[in-house]
Amino acid sequence: MQGDEKVVPLNKATADMAAQSPLARLPVVLLQVRDKAAQQLKEALQALFDNADDTLFEMADRAKSNSEQNLFFEAMRDLRLKRKSIERTFLDKFYEAVLRLGHYQVSDPLLTPAPVAFDKLALVANDDLERTVAVDAMVARVMSRDSIALSQLTTRFNALIPQPVTDQTNPMGPAQLCEFFLQAGRSLGMEIKVKLIILKLFEKYVLADVDHLYSEANRLLIATGILPELKALPSRRASDRAPEKKRTVSIADPELIQAADKLDKSVQEVFSALQALVSELRGNLAPRHDAGAEARPISSNDLLRLLSHLQQFVPHADMRDDFDLRNQLEQLLTRVSVKSGKFRVVGAGDEDVINLIAMLFEFILDDRNLPHSLRALIGRLQIPMLKVAVLDKSFFSRGSHPARRLLNEIASAALGWGGRDDYQRDTLYVRVEQIVQRLLNDFVDDPAIFSELLVDFLAFTSDERRRSELLEQRTRDAEEGRARAELARQRVQLELNQRLLGKTLPEVVVRLLQEAWSKVLLLTCLKHGEESPEWQAGLAAMDDLVWSVELHEEPEARQRLLELVPGLLKALRDGLTSAAFDPFATSDFFSQLEVLHVQAFQHFARIQEVDGGALTAEQDPTPAMMAVVEEIVLIAPGEQLFNEPALSLPADDEGLLKVDQLRLGSWVEMQEDEDHKLRCKLAAIVEPGGRYIFVNRTGMKVMEKTRMGLAVEFRRGSIRVLDDTLLFDRALESVIGSLSKRKGA
Repeated sequence: MQGDEKVVPLNKATADMAAQSPLARLPVVLLQVRDKAAQQLKEALQALFDNADDTLFEMADRAKSNSEQNLFFEAMRDLRLKRKSIERTFLDKFYEAVLRLGHYQVSDPLLTPAPVAFDKLALVANDDLERTVAVDAMVARVMSRDSIALSQLTTRFNALIPQPVTDQTNPMGPAQLCEFFLQAGRSLGMEIKVKLIILKLFEKYVLADVDHLYSEANRLLIATGILPELKALPSRRASDRAPEKKRTVSIADPELIQAADKLDKSVQEVFSALQALVSELRGNLAPRHDAGAEARPISSNDLLRLLSHLQQFVPHADMRDDFDLRNQLEQLLTRVSVKSGKFRVVGAGDEDVINLIAMLFEFILDDRNLPHSLRALIGRLQIPMLKVAVLDKSFFSRGSHPARRLLNEIASAALGWGGRDDYQRDTLYVRVEQIVQRLLNDFVDDPAIFSELLVDFLAFTSDERRRSELLEQRTRDAEEGRARAELARQRVQLELNQRLLGKTLPEVVVRLLQEAWSKVLLLTCLKHGEESPEWQAGLAAMDDLVWSVELHEEPEARQRLLELVPGLLKALRDGLTSAAFDPFATSDFFSQLEVLHVQAFQHFARIQEVDGGALTAEQDPTPAMMAVVEEIVLIAPGEQLFNEPALSLPADDEGLLKVDQLRLGSWVEMQEDEDHKLRCKLAAIVEPGGRYIFVNRTGMKVMEKTRMGLAVEFRRGSIRVLDDTLLFDRALESVIGSLSKRKGA
């Protein structure tokens, strides 16, 4: 056909066009819209992450369990580590989506993948379903508010670019923005509960202000003559947003004011009650001065500066020099008084705090539940904890206070720590030492450092706990398997003794049953159970073997032996093979068994000759026989018999009562010798025999005792249960009890 050379295939043309750079086809105004939108989105994301810590910390404060608190603290740490990556990925996805607007749609199926239709709520995991429902709700809320502005923006985009764009595919639409955020946050290793909270924050700090995004984009496009006839919308919800912004300010929210007042009142009530108890100790912290000089209290800020100075001179944990905080503070106040010419003292409220913290740390330094080396390390935290208490009196009343929680978490992690000669290389000791040193070096007056250290320490202990729990579970599984094997051995022993005890049989048969067939029965019992046909078949083979080598006088016995031997030999051979018994020993046994069966048939032949009146001229040699007079006891390879202490204690014995009070997870300290103590945790109580399995901090088995054996140790005083309640709470309870007794005396 004439002119064919001028015809260009459509597919080739579109492919060539698609291969060109998209930037060449994106109008300059669209690039301007993209850059302005990217700047606003970046600022919104920064606001999101700036407020995420406070939100997650508040959620942790409200948590009802330690595991739930740890969940939020680990999420805080994960967000901090991955914040920059999420921000960068989100903006990259946004830029890529805008650039794709410059591509032509290609209809060739070889160039464009076919769309996939599916129900996004079907056949998904529960977590995915929850996330999808949450995102759909967020998108719906934005569309209900800003659908007109978004539609105008989409219409103007369609006037600028060759391919159709919808509100759903618009890179600035809520659906696409949510998708970018989900893709950017894929690396977050947190549970769906926390991810939904992060999504709510995304809605609050990013999607809540997309109307500005749309109005600014529409304004730029109108200024360049893109569909100016579409009427610009008034600023969306100018009146609606005001209450929202006011709500973020606590003074505009009566409910928040009431809650804050109630909290402040509760904190003050607790501290006032403590002050009433400790008031008698006031006046002990006073520098040397001239009689009659007027005392002038220093401010709390001045006290903090003095404590920050002393903080730099806290001796190292391995130094034996006693560091008396009150004495050091008195010396500093004396110098200040001399320098200023005025008698300076600590205010009454601050002195009460100093006395309370001093008493708390006296308890901590005497606490036998803490290993000595870590006790000395924790003792170096006295000044940082004192400064926190001066700054924030809720330290005494709020169990979830970061500084208080950090102290408790360190003590809990140290509970199973055994002081060794190389303790300074232990990971836990090193981590606690780093925390102590960081506080002594960096903590001035911002308590936020405690939240940061708490999050990091919880992540560290969580990793250690996961590793130890895995090894501990393996230890439990091994002990439970050992217990099942013990039960199976006892059952096999019972069956062997029922059939052999008191009998005299060929030695080769007795040894085979005791050393080889017992293993066959043991494996069968463990694998198939005592009710299985395989177990019954194993017992039947043992019964048949014993019967086949005994002497029988009844006439029908010969016929039964003829019928029995082939099946018996096969059952024995299959069983010994399955138990991987020594093939040479197996061959030797069958050779000897064959001799025994031949002798049995000869015995029947002699009986027939005697019955027929004929006499035998010679007798076959008698095989070596064995009389089973003692009970057979099976012992596992590499094990010895476990002997219960030869002591019978009454049911109400104090030692037995202490054993019965032990719960799984209890920590105990065992005096191994004069110089060494072993700290371990009760990981399992395994039957039979009630064996108590103890593991160390890493989850490795370190001790095994029976109930009676543990009772004996309790009676001797060589073992004691460690108190695993929260350290600060124990210390505070002890201090209050001591002060109350002094007050009432």
